[in-house]
Amino acid sequence: MFLSLPTLTVLIPLISLAGLFYSASVEEDFPQGCTSTASLCFYSLLLPITITVYVFFHLWTWMGIKLFRHN
Repeated sequence: MFLSLPTLTVLIPLISLAGLFYSASVEEDFPQGCTSTASLCFYSLLLPITITVYVFFHLWTWMGIKLFRHN
């Protein structure tokens, strides 16, 4: 079962925000600890940025293909 794009658009930031709040409440060195790749905080900050960049470049590629085919 695959989740739809609107569901993922809401679900991914909520999961990332929950991970960020969890990291803020559990880790002692919260702001500086986000640079370690072993930290949950690192991935909760990285995930929304990665998804946004992926969607942008995916749409950019699709638009390029559409413009190339119609010219």
